[in-house]
Amino acid sequence: MSVSATVRRLRVAVGAAIRGPMLLGVAAAACFASTFVLNRWMSVAGGSWLWSACLRFLLMVAPMTALVWVRGGLPGVAASLRARPGVWLLWSTVGFGLFYAPVTWAGDAGAGWLVASTWQLTIVAGIVIGALGGGGLPRRTLAASLLIVAGVALAQVQHAEGTGWRTALRVVLPVLVAAVAYPLGNRRLLGLDGLDGAQRTLAMTVGSLPLWLAMAAVAGATAGPPPMSQLLRCLAVALLSGVVATTLFFRATDRVRGDSAALGAVEATQAAEVPFTLLGEALLVGVAAPDGAGWAGLGLVVTGLCFHALRPPRHAAG
Repeated sequence: MSVSATVRRLRVAVGAAIRGPMLLGVAAAACFASTFVLNRWMSVAGGSWLWSACLRFLLMVAPMTALVWVRGGLPGVAASLRARPGVWLLWSTVGFGLFYAPVTWAGDAGAGWLVASTWQLTIVAGIVIGALGGGGLPRRTLAASLLIVAGVALAQVQHAEGTGWRTALRVVLPVLVAAVAYPLGNRRLLGLDGLDGAQRTLAMTVGSLPLWLAMAAVAGATAGPPPMSQLLRCLAVALLSGVVATTLFFRATDRVRGDSAALGAVEATQAAEVPFTLLGEALLVGVAAPDGAGWAGLGLVVTGLCFHALRPPRHAAG
């Protein structure tokens, strides 16, 4: 392919991304980054990770209910929850509970940018889950995602050299669980009963409440009530990441759910969380910048995202 043809293709891809789900995904990634930055900030300040995990979703209930009510979507959510309580309980606990609790726990062991880079394994997990579900294995998308995996591995080298591989694994293993759980829960509930992104976010928040209430009880018994500073930061995470980012991301995946390659590309926009998190930590937490291997790893993560963007979603209407 000539240079001019490549440039034209890139211009077309960027134009489609600006008009469609890829832009929604990047906007969601910017808001999702608040999770990694604020969780690390709370960890450094001595806050309990149990409170950081459960408060995000407990504080999401009221604003999400108000948002869905204003849009006239509450009857649909209530009807679906009544018709399929077991489905919502199971997959909401997987998609939200087994995603966020491990990510928050991992934030105690490593910098937010490190957790965010490891979290990009969810892109490959989403592709594999789609392939196992009969959606086919888009090789080009998988190849781009493997660049992201290589970048995650390079980013871990700096952390392992500074803290040891045992501590590094405390970041990798729980985030690996989260990276599988999030796309699995999301895809199992995608399009269920015709709910849109905002409705599905509310329904999954309600479906995962038993887990968060149980964690709140454990947190209260072991760590006491959360300090006001942690409560306020958790509220910021709930609004930015839980309400705004999740709704945007679910909206983007809703629009491309008929195209497994496009769905993988939209999920890959989460790679943008890494530079956003690094910037946020530099401003708020003062974390050490990545070394040479870390920067190389981050470069591969962003390169993988760009390769995904070169094949924009085909089914962007909706």
